[in-house]
Amino acid sequence: MASSGIRLFLLSLLGFALLAGAEVHEHEFIVQETPVKRLCNEHNIITVNGQFPGPTLEVREGDTLVITVVNHAQYNVTIHWHGIRQFRTGWADGPEFVTQCPIKPGGSYKYKFTIERQEGTLWWHAHSSWLRATVYGALVIRPREGKDYPFEKPSREVPLMLGEWWNANPIDVIREAQRTGGGPNVSDAFTINGQPGDLYNCSRQDTTAISVKPGETALLRFINSALNHELFVSIAGHKMTVVGVDASYTKPFATSVLMIAPGQTTDVLVTMDQPPTRYYVAARAYISAQGVAFDNTTTTAVIEYDCGCDTDFGPSIPPAFPTLPAFNDTGAATAFAAGIKSPKKVEIPSPVDENLFFTVGLGLFDCKPGQQCGGPNNTRFTASMNNVSFVFPKTDSLLHAHYYDIPGVFTTDFPAYPPVQFDYTGNVSRSLWQPIPATKLYKLRFGSVVQIVLQDTSIVTPENHPIHIHGYDFLVLAEGFGNYDAEKDAQKFNLENPPQRNTVAVPVNGWAVIRFRADNPGVWLMHCHLDVHITWGLAMAFLVEDGYGELESLEAPPVDLPMC
Repeated sequence: MASSGIRLFLLSLLGFALLAGAEVHEHEFIVQETPVKRLCNEHNIITVNGQFPGPTLEVREGDTLVITVVNHAQYNVTIHWHGIRQFRTGWADGPEFVTQCPIKPGGSYKYKFTIERQEGTLWWHAHSSWLRATVYGALVIRPREGKDYPFEKPSREVPLMLGEWWNANPIDVIREAQRTGGGPNVSDAFTINGQPGDLYNCSRQDTTAISVKPGETALLRFINSALNHELFVSIAGHKMTVVGVDASYTKPFATSVLMIAPGQTTDVLVTMDQPPTRYYVAARAYISAQGVAFDNTTTTAVIEYDCGCDTDFGPSIPPAFPTLPAFNDTGAATAFAAGIKSPKKVEIPSPVDENLFFTVGLGLFDCKPGQQCGGPNNTRFTASMNNVSFVFPKTDSLLHAHYYDIPGVFTTDFPAYPPVQFDYTGNVSRSLWQPIPATKLYKLRFGSVVQIVLQDTSIVTPENHPIHIHGYDFLVLAEGFGNYDAEKDAQKFNLENPPQRNTVAVPVNGWAVIRFRADNPGVWLMHCHLDVHITWGLAMAFLVEDGYGELESLEAPPVDLPMC
């Protein structure tokens, strides 16, 4: 009886959605090995439907997506719909061993979710080991039928996915790093829509090209899908007007450079008001850590004016090249972040029920006796929040264990504050460099207002960390440098029009304050979106309890949920 009641309820919801003009989009994602040629060599990579990047999903706000993922690859896989709120549908969120066990080779799983109160650019990607290096695609959410953008409708819309390419198998790269405890080999190239661009060997003929007409305005949807690098982006000769980030509209502001962290999206309007020729879109790394190896190459795409004239400005004339900030230009990154604001006054959730303070940063584990390790002074790299290095379970997913009250998978004693207070951005005692490995969650009451201070630390090296929370958008109230001072820095809070995001780039040797209402029941991962850091344990998870009644409670798990 209960299951039939749930079916009737879901059918009524679906009927209401259809009446409201929403659609149900069904797709099949075949995860498979596919041969491609990059940087002069043939490679076999893991793709969805043989495409790299994978298919772009285009929907309207209110639509429902039903995506059957079939795993024909040799690795376990899951798919995460990055930034989708997943109201009550946490089983579809996708992080491996958090909301589901992985889809094993030969297996399949159907992800079902509805997109509510979100418009703009998001994306999807594998959330299993380093498959995200090649398994990703854009997710474009347009307004409902009959509703307009809050800006003039652009002549064309172009998703531009910034990626990271290894000549080696990315899974082998991270497995070797995990074996030695050292840092993984850096990538060999960056890409735009899967192509490295003119500046790399054997790549010029396949450079991503964007054809435009003089005088038109294009909406460029930038997505940073790179694994381990934040990126500066610029377009030669053209100003960009930022109008959205992370599927939230922003107060428009003009800029010549973007800084986009892995996980983040940035929508910009570009008016094609320059002499009709060719112009580079270029991206290269923003590096805030000291003494760390990084990919210092530059990826390009080309904007090509189609002027309908006889002028031949073809390959014989090189495109104009933009000015990009220096690799370590924290000032440029800070100025860009400061420009992002909500388009109108925001209702700030209050009063705060949970005042949390989380340190984020690196650490080192001692090497086991008799073992040679690849980290500094024969150690192993690790990372942590509040001195806890997150350990992903292997026998069950966190959400499944929570739903069925299965003991021994996790504890709910993640600390609300650092166990030891110290000079977070100063010289930190070596006794604090080694965190504790554990699977600890933090429990939140449904509807509670949560404020988190995310504080970078200088352990090993300070660094800008892009922190992503699954299942939630949040308001970024303030950012700053040094150690957060509650009395002094609370005066800096933007309580008028703070930006709404799902991934915040916590400043190097600094802090960010975010706030949200815990209105989505389930288990939600919070982690650094530099994949090497989540591999090392820079993560935790919130357990948000059910509220009152069916509409404030997690849905029952689907029948085809993969088991470990």
